[in-house]
Amino acid sequence: MGSGIFHIVIIGGGVIGTSIAWHLAKKAARVTLIESHDLASGSSGACDGLVFMQSKKPGIHLGLAMESLKRFHLLKKELPVDIEFRQTGGRVIIQTPAQYPAMEKFVREQKDIGLEVCLMDAKQTLAAEPFLSPDIYGSTWSSLDARVNPINLTLGFALGAKKNHARILTRTKVLGIHTKNNRVTGVATTHGDIAADSVVNAAGAGAGRICQMVKIDLPIAPRRGQIVVTQAARPMISSCMISAGYIAVKYDPSLAAEQGEGMSMEQTDNGNLLLGSTREFAGFCTENTMPGIRRIISRTTEVLPALKYLQVIRTFAGLRPYTPDGLPILGPVPSLEGFFMAAGHEGDGIALSPITGELMADMVLGQKTAISLAPFSPERFITQKGQAHE
Repeated sequence: MGSGIFHIVIIGGGVIGTSIAWHLAKKAARVTLIESHDLASGSSGACDGLVFMQSKKPGIHLGLAMESLKRFHLLKKELPVDIEFRQTGGRVIIQTPAQYPAMEKFVREQKDIGLEVCLMDAKQTLAAEPFLSPDIYGSTWSSLDARVNPINLTLGFALGAKKNHARILTRTKVLGIHTKNNRVTGVATTHGDIAADSVVNAAGAGAGRICQMVKIDLPIAPRRGQIVVTQAARPMISSCMISAGYIAVKYDPSLAAEQGEGMSMEQTDNGNLLLGSTREFAGFCTENTMPGIRRIISRTTEVLPALKYLQVIRTFAGLRPYTPDGLPILGPVPSLEGFFMAAGHEGDGIALSPITGELMADMVLGQKTAISLAPFSPERFITQKGQAHE
């Protein structure tokens, strides 16, 4: 079938779904994107905007992120919205003596992949960021780390897709997925049935629920992240920051109980500081909690003491789509022809959205992908019997 006749339905109007829609529409594919609420109403509108290379596992994960970063420079020019992409550089703060050798090893491995990154002692770090606490032990630094406005990025992809004739249906819920002879034939929605040759599940933290509609069990779980926003202030930090503990807990949730959840900080163009974040398994609850907010304020103030003089103006929370191995689930589900997964990015959806959209568009259209998606295949969680495992 030619791409003009072939109809692709994408479920999910976050940054991943809209990126796939834009990349498909640019190739003149016939695309309908379905979102149950508004665009960017889920994780993509309730997160910070870090495009952080240093938080990625050395290997295929970091490699994918570095390819994605290259594409942000093009998106700045191509999308019809200012995505506020700023390559400010990024810093991982080392807070204990034990973290220093661990980050030394991490930096070596990242350099081997090709990331420009270096280790700094406390004196060098404080010379670069004088507002930081003198109690820190050092940091790692990469000039490649960046930030972006995640809502503008999502809306930019969506508007770009519409300009290329994609259909976007908001406030439309998917009620079920139609199949015939083990093949997707369409979706049932609150606004009627829509025929489809392929369905892409890009529903973020809700992707597991969509899978259940076709009796597919994949381990994507919501993992809540709370964020605190301060009043606008004069420049206090010149780059995006996370703590070494934040990286450790990202890949091993059991560490949260022992050493806390780490922290993240960025200062927006207008001076507000976004402080994060928690990593909690709390179902689909997106409410803020006083203990969570207190933990964030306590952890960030340890690193940036001047925060104690700022007012908190708001808090919010989003749900990261967690997978057991920390990698997204991308590609076709072998048990149902025409059903593709594009979810499970945890906290990396913003950073990986450009490359995910490009590779998924190629894959859905049966074209060769520039990078193999085999390491991200849904098959890694599916046994011979067709049941998911962790």
